[in-house]
Amino acid sequence: MSVWNILYVAVAVILLFGAAVFVHEFGHFWMARRRGLKVEAFAIGFGPRLFTWTRNGVEYSWRLIPAGGFVKLPQMTTAALLEGQTADDKPLPPASPWSKILVAAAGPFMNVVFAFFIATIIWIVGLPRPVNPPIVGYVEPESEEYRLGIRPGDRVVLVDGQKIRSWQDINEATALARTNVVEVVTERDGRFFTNHLRTVVNDAFGLKLLRLDPQDHPEISEVLPGTPAEEAGLQAGDRVLQFAGVPVVSQEQLVDLIRKRPEQLSEIRIERGGQRLTLSIRPRLDPASGHGIIGVKLGGPATQRYIVQRPGPTPWAQVSEVVRKTWRTLVALVYSKQTGVGAKDLSGPVGILAMLAGWVNTDYRLALSFLVLLNVNLAILNLLPIPVLDGGHILMSLVEWIWRRPLSARLVESVTTVFAVLLLSFMLYVTFFDLKRFPIFSAWFKARHQIEQPGPEWVEPAPGSSPVPGGHSQP
Repeated sequence: MSVWNILYVAVAVILLFGAAVFVHEFGHFWMARRRGLKVEAFAIGFGPRLFTWTRNGVEYSWRLIPAGGFVKLPQMTTAALLEGQTADDKPLPPASPWSKILVAAAGPFMNVVFAFFIATIIWIVGLPRPVNPPIVGYVEPESEEYRLGIRPGDRVVLVDGQKIRSWQDINEATALARTNVVEVVTERDGRFFTNHLRTVVNDAFGLKLLRLDPQDHPEISEVLPGTPAEEAGLQAGDRVLQFAGVPVVSQEQLVDLIRKRPEQLSEIRIERGGQRLTLSIRPRLDPASGHGIIGVKLGGPATQRYIVQRPGPTPWAQVSEVVRKTWRTLVALVYSKQTGVGAKDLSGPVGILAMLAGWVNTDYRLALSFLVLLNVNLAILNLLPIPVLDGGHILMSLVEWIWRRPLSARLVESVTTVFAVLLLSFMLYVTFFDLKRFPIFSAWFKARHQIEQPGPEWVEPAPGSSPVPGGHSQP
């Protein structure tokens, strides 16, 4: 990867993330000015100042920690721990509860407006869709799934009541399900079958997954020297289509086939550079295990294909889909014991920036789509009725409005400080797990992606007909 590419990604991430924070804080700033409130500072980020300038009595700054931003409004409840002390102790007229509510709500409102603006751009220029239909690949003959009747080639249409269009949908629905045994509806030759499948927890992500593999062909990431694979002419990047006449659809299946054929001359059919080749290979007997081996490493960065949908989804469809996913995630957190989803599975600033970098490196339209998600999430999370957040300001202002008298300054300051400490602690907590997941982010960043324009014969895959739950699969 070139230095210019890294520089491009870094600059784009800073600008895109900074834009989301800027519009949020600008909403507070603009409304505060409209309502006649005093504005002391406007900052992007927290911590030490990197760049600063003062204009019309307002200090503008870009700060070191890119975890948000703030507008310092001394007439509203502030978090000195995050925003610093006020510039002076001059008394100011109190802001009305209605002014506080409008100023607090203006930030999330601007994020929603910005999300619709970006979604409109995506609707016009199109959106790349991943080509990974939810078709089952290899099924271990001795597995519970095989016993229940799941077979290679089955299409997954529903998981936990959620319509499925891709393997990402399968993984998301499984992870957020409030049970370890998930109802899965599959389709085969026009018939629908319902099964209840057990999930397993993935060690890398810490989330529940089904014990099913997608219909895909494994890729060789490395050929070890002096091995049958090198002698046969295999190369890194080859995709294995068949081994010993058997179609290969997963790494596990390929390993199983090789293990069963030590010292047996076999044909291996591969795809290389768009061409299909058939080579002869004789797996070597591994004395330690008694299994056949050929000397390759599997699971290298595979090429993820995308087909551009033009026009893209409507702005309303994009935003409403983000709201739906965010709501399901919040529900999964509330029912953490049932779903297994906890705070450790959320992403903080490091994870968000890493994901944004991955999408920027893939395609600018996918980065814009992630920005829609980011802005809607900022709006929703900031409206939670928690002190320090905008929802907390709105809640306290409503209480002040109902009681017709201001809340105790000492009480408000104490509660705000406590929640500011909790917020910082939470950010550090999720950042710790983001750093543990950094190898995953890195591998995704380095993965190869192929963006294709839709041909006249391409039709976007449908999520499946409406099955009638209650059927049972047959072996």
